[in-house]
Amino acid sequence: MMKCLCTKSKMDKLEFSESHRVIPDNHGAEIRNLEKSRAQAQAKSFSCLNRETQQLRSRLPSGHEADKSTKVSASSSTASSIKSFISGGFGGVCAVLVGHPFDLTKTRLQTAPPGAYTGAVDVVRKTLARDGVSGLYRGIVPPILGVTPIFAVSFWGYDLGKKLVYAYTPNRTSKQLSTAEVAAAGFFSAIPQTFVAAPVERAKVLLQIQGQGQSGPKYNGVIDVVRGLYREGGIRSIFRGTGATLARDGPGSAAYFAAYEVTKKYLTPAGSSPSELNLGAVIIAGGMAGVAMWSIAIPPDVLKSRLQSAPTGTYSGFLDCARKTIATDGVKALWKGFGPAMARAFPANAATFLGVEASRVLLDKLF
Repeated sequence: MMKCLCTKSKMDKLEFSESHRVIPDNHGAEIRNLEKSRAQAQAKSFSCLNRETQQLRSRLPSGHEADKSTKVSASSSTASSIKSFISGGFGGVCAVLVGHPFDLTKTRLQTAPPGAYTGAVDVVRKTLARDGVSGLYRGIVPPILGVTPIFAVSFWGYDLGKKLVYAYTPNRTSKQLSTAEVAAAGFFSAIPQTFVAAPVERAKVLLQIQGQGQSGPKYNGVIDVVRGLYREGGIRSIFRGTGATLARDGPGSAAYFAAYEVTKKYLTPAGSSPSELNLGAVIIAGGMAGVAMWSIAIPPDVLKSRLQSAPTGTYSGFLDCARKTIATDGVKALWKGFGPAMARAFPANAATFLGVEASRVLLDKLF
């Protein structure tokens, strides 16, 4: 134990003597030079780092600039939505003016009792004989008043649907939406659209089918229809067929917008953008969109028309209507009105997209 203490004492003395050893002058000068060089290098390094930091900060937007950029982006998004709403409404007006006679023929075929008409041509012939040319535009007021907001909401909903797709795919490698993503955005557009379309469709159908038999017209106009429906069953009566409308327009809108975008892409020359297409290509793409939609929308449209035109209590709902329709008239009844619908599909929807694209170009120039 004493030996260990002695050894430790010697080591402490040795360290003390080493730390207090006198350094020769020439060695001291070298050490001072090294320390000076080191200090200069550190100062230079710090200066360089500070300069790079300032340069980086100058490239980044300030808090005010970032806020301004965010506000500009939000403003641009709002402007885009408003333009989609307005151009969709204008496209809807074009669709009604071109397509209403076809739509009236389709609805009368779908809702008439068996044997009332031999086909679409017979509907047109009897309508002209009874009411003249104006008879082909019977019931046009509800769609003119209603289709404008219906199409406006539809195209606004489609624009919003595309934004949601982008929001839920932040790591996407391409800004171009796939066909499936376009279809998803199209289906989404039908959700808000249905709440506008269902009561409009209800009034339109009731006005279109009246006056076919011996009895005279039941309603004097769209306001009289709404008043009568509310008196009979309240708000629920006005919105009858809402589920059937969504069953038609959900898949239909998915096919509608997907077909339009796919056709535009197909017609776009190499090295060009679909937004640069001429009016002829837009007409073709719009017409194909309508054909794609109505190819799958006729069965739910038949059920919707029957639900909305039948007396209260005839059907308990969409499925009951389908069951009774098939039991009474067979499966082929689900495709009644297919001819007029397809005849209307191309010209009416070509007019729709022509109106949408033309008005959007004008709005982009004005705002």
